[in-house]
Amino acid sequence: MEQYRDKKWVDETWEKIEKKLSQVVPRNGNNLPYTSKNGRFDDQSKNNVCWWTNGFWPGMMWIMYAATGKALYKETAMQGEKLLDKALENYEGLHHDVGFMWHITSGVHYRLCGEEQAKKRALYTANILAGRYNLNGKFIRAWNGKGNEGWSIIDSMMNIPLLYWASNYTGDPRFRFIAESHADTTMHNHVRADGSVKHIVVYDPLMGEMLEEKGGQGYGEGSSWSRGQAWALYGFTLSYIHTHKQEYLDTAKKVAHYFIASVAEDYLPRCDFRAPQEPIVYDSTAGAIAACGLIELARLVPEYEQKLYLMPALHMLEAMEKQFCNWDEDEDSILQMGTERYHTETGRHMPIIYGDYFFIEALYKLRGGKELFW
Repeated sequence: MEQYRDKKWVDETWEKIEKKLSQVVPRNGNNLPYTSKNGRFDDQSKNNVCWWTNGFWPGMMWIMYAATGKALYKETAMQGEKLLDKALENYEGLHHDVGFMWHITSGVHYRLCGEEQAKKRALYTANILAGRYNLNGKFIRAWNGKGNEGWSIIDSMMNIPLLYWASNYTGDPRFRFIAESHADTTMHNHVRADGSVKHIVVYDPLMGEMLEEKGGQGYGEGSSWSRGQAWALYGFTLSYIHTHKQEYLDTAKKVAHYFIASVAEDYLPRCDFRAPQEPIVYDSTAGAIAACGLIELARLVPEYEQKLYLMPALHMLEAMEKQFCNWDEDEDSILQMGTERYHTETGRHMPIIYGDYFFIEALYKLRGGKELFW
């Protein structure tokens, strides 16, 4: 892959990450953070152990362990897995995001260390995810609750790698069949011709036909929620890596081109690319996720095409590091200015744990890290 233009910036930023985490990790070894208040992470293991983001903190620790080999990160990651065991006791609280919760925690633990209990956790949750597949609609159901039986969301493209892994490990093709079927349905019904992406598509849960789209966490129906774009960009890239189906790579590239064109002005992603110009609502998490996908895309394309994806990823990461990162070691979060959803006041421009996770994963990749955590 073509050498990026600023290795010095990558190395200096990684040094900042390690320096800050050396203080942050010991303060949060028994927590599952989501956001922070007054500079300190909260703890969803006490507030809501089934919360969908609870895998990102231990997942982030596994990235740091893979990069450094330091025992502190491994021990903290394993403690996070133990905290997540409480969620496994609450079947009704689990849904399509079990990949976010266990593929990047227990799955990585098993792949790095061969730990049997971690493998069992990952396989158990793969079966939970596979059980959400709608046979007639050929999609994985999103949330629980009456009335949501036919809802599918773009986020699930990042959860189905758990199924690809389960299929490869067990030799049972059912998991892969479900993952590919969901990816095919998503490709046809979520991704528009111009590369923009719908967040929510609603199907008839009995007959399977598509009924409508919903704006979801973006500005509205027909808009382009940037984090959904990023889930699609990285998700279809991962599906190509796991299956080598050309249509997934083509879809990832189409979504990537739309994303790149939408952030080209200053490389600071707005929450929705089709929202009013005012107020400006950023979502740094979308940029971090998209950067990870773009870096992987650059590894998959011919040499003279690589810069089309690698350079925008680096531009976004550099812009966000300059404008949005907090390197104060007395405060826990790194990447600021994440936004939960467009139509919210309290959930705008806040630190969110998966912003830190994907920012660190992107830097790990730029430093030459080869482990694919998904």
